[in-house]
Amino acid sequence: MSIAVLDINDANLQLWHGDKHVQSPGYALLVGTEYRFGAAARAAARLRPRDVSTRYWGQLNTQPLQPALGPARHSADLVHAHLLDLHKAAGEPAEVLLAVPGNLEREQLSLLLGIIEQCPFSAVGLVNRSVALAQPEAGNGRLFHLEFQLHQALLSEFEDNGGERRLLSSQPLPGCGMLPLQERLVEIIANHFIRHTRFDPRRKAGTEQDLYDALPSALIALRQRGEASLSIAGYSTRIQAAALLEAGQRLFSRVKELTRGSTPRLLADPLAGLLPGAESELPGLHILEPDRLPRVTSEQQPHIVHRDQPLSLVTTLPCAEASPEPPAPEPTPVNLNAAPSPTVAPAEGPSHLLQGFSARPLQAAGTLLAEGCELYYENAQWQLRGTGATVNGLPYHPGRPLHCGDTLAVAGQLVGVLIEVVDP
Repeated sequence: MSIAVLDINDANLQLWHGDKHVQSPGYALLVGTEYRFGAAARAAARLRPRDVSTRYWGQLNTQPLQPALGPARHSADLVHAHLLDLHKAAGEPAEVLLAVPGNLEREQLSLLLGIIEQCPFSAVGLVNRSVALAQPEAGNGRLFHLEFQLHQALLSEFEDNGGERRLLSSQPLPGCGMLPLQERLVEIIANHFIRHTRFDPRRKAGTEQDLYDALPSALIALRQRGEASLSIAGYSTRIQAAALLEAGQRLFSRVKELTRGSTPRLLADPLAGLLPGAESELPGLHILEPDRLPRVTSEQQPHIVHRDQPLSLVTTLPCAEASPEPPAPEPTPVNLNAAPSPTVAPAEGPSHLLQGFSARPLQAAGTLLAEGCELYYENAQWQLRGTGATVNGLPYHPGRPLHCGDTLAVAGQLVGVLIEVVDP
């Protein structure tokens, strides 16, 4: 029986089970009396802000929700519903190993385990996610892990002793999470639009949402080429990576302050690779591979999994022997120099589907998204066929053209964001 691995990071909860990999950011959207989670909820965050919650994982408790959000009494109810949604999408694994962040307090951890007792799966392992992600990592000097959550970042430090690596401390960095960083980036880009086109994409909820949806592909382009083009509501502008450096200055300053001394080794989740200036401002930064957590927890199962006794949080693991590994992939591992294939996307418009931190080339004849639903090219435009698809959180109507920045979901589960990868 394979054990599923659940990474509890509200910026992007992930569940690996066999060949299934489900990603679902910690957003909850109230639709009538029911909830949608993950990318479908995120796509409505600017359109329906009063119906969206993003704090229920970070503020896990049984206090009444303020403000109220539908039938859920408290954040624990939303966490329970989100767990059920993830479990179903991953093929309903019977056993799950939990990787939790270092800022989860003891009472919250107990509450989480209590919630899972009411779920149709068993928790058989509990490990600090930063300790797991620090394996294997050889070398001397201080070792840190930088984690991006929705509303804050978290900097964890480790200590090696007697062949073991243990968690030394976890320091929250308020105001440095994914959402504050995203808001600063959007503000800079919006001001760029105003200066160059006199158009402010933030004036209307629809165009503001379009700007947020376009941000991931723009950050990938900035990392690859140092500049990116953005088009919102018929207005276009180009922006340089240097113009966005100020967005991360608060984070960079706090990390430098906390790691002052000898040059540290700073491990970071893949999101850090998309923040302009991260690699130049943070010496010793190493972007982790997207599949590192399931691989390490599989190797360390004897030290994490305990079926015959109450779970306790693992914060110390044997130092794994580092083996030669290929360099960590770029956020979009696409061969831009490869000769174009006659079956891939046309030259203009979307060319790839961004899934997590990989870009999947689109096939004009048909790109399968989920069983019974695919993306295809016809009449000089990209379209969807099948059932259960939503675009930017709204039901898809056959014949509607798709564009770069559109967020696609099937049956409420994110399948990716349409982007264009352009030769430099």
